[in-house]
Amino acid sequence: MSVVVRVLCPGDVPALESFLLAHRDSSLFLRSNVRSGGIVDRGEPYQATYAAAFDGDRIVGVAAHCWNDSLVVQAPAAVEPVVREAVRASGRRIRGLVGPWGQLVAARTALGLDGSATRMCSRDDLFALDLAALVVPAPLAEGRVRCRATRADDLDLVTEWRVGYRTELMGDTDGPELRRLARDDMELMHRAGSSFLLEDGNALVAFSAFNARLPDVVQIGGVWTPPALRSRGYARAAVAGSLVAVRPEGVTRSILFTGEDNPAAQRAYVALGYRRIGEYGLIGF
Repeated sequence: MSVVVRVLCPGDVPALESFLLAHRDSSLFLRSNVRSGGIVDRGEPYQATYAAAFDGDRIVGVAAHCWNDSLVVQAPAAVEPVVREAVRASGRRIRGLVGPWGQLVAARTALGLDGSATRMCSRDDLFALDLAALVVPAPLAEGRVRCRATRADDLDLVTEWRVGYRTELMGDTDGPELRRLARDDMELMHRAGSSFLLEDGNALVAFSAFNARLPDVVQIGGVWTPPALRSRGYARAAVAGSLVAVRPEGVTRSILFTGEDNPAAQRAYVALGYRRIGEYGLIGF
């Protein structure tokens, strides 16, 4: 196979969408970002510099160096040249790698980052759920707990929870920069209608969000329960509640990924009906 690698332009969107659809379950970040931010990179949220490998007029691999310095990969072929070209063209630093695990390992090597210090390196299982098979936990189904979309007056609380999530699960260090990033994350998700809180009586007890979404599929991310409230099924109910909320909008499928080092989360997701379909990963520098 002889490939040509170049930066994508607006005329390439149909070819990109066709390629990503062929790898739909491991391309939610890319598919959602293209829909939300377009393919021209002005450094705004959800935007990226996209580099792709072409075999004739067909894309066979792509990498996107995003506004937040993450490099997102979907390149079953030509991973090395596409990640190098995306980074060269964007001029950004690399804060993290995201994508199918084997491709991340190859990308890290191609970019000369094998010896770089990491704050996290997570080889995760990728799970999928057809929402028709969603198992709604009894406390939610019976109304003993309730899930709702976040409101503007929740942003201070969910920002604190986001800081906890990122320090515990992503290896970040608490401080002004993290708190700014956490606030930005929560404001983006809130404005998109993608963040949800679980209520038990008058208490807010868990958080779930979509870190990528399309009209028919959502990707769960950022699930968080404060440590003192864990092992009560709250996170599972929050995830289920968020899916119940968007099912009437035409969402029929959900994707998520989580590591083998988090067996409680894996058990919770399997109990909701999710099934493992592959490997995914995150590497943070």
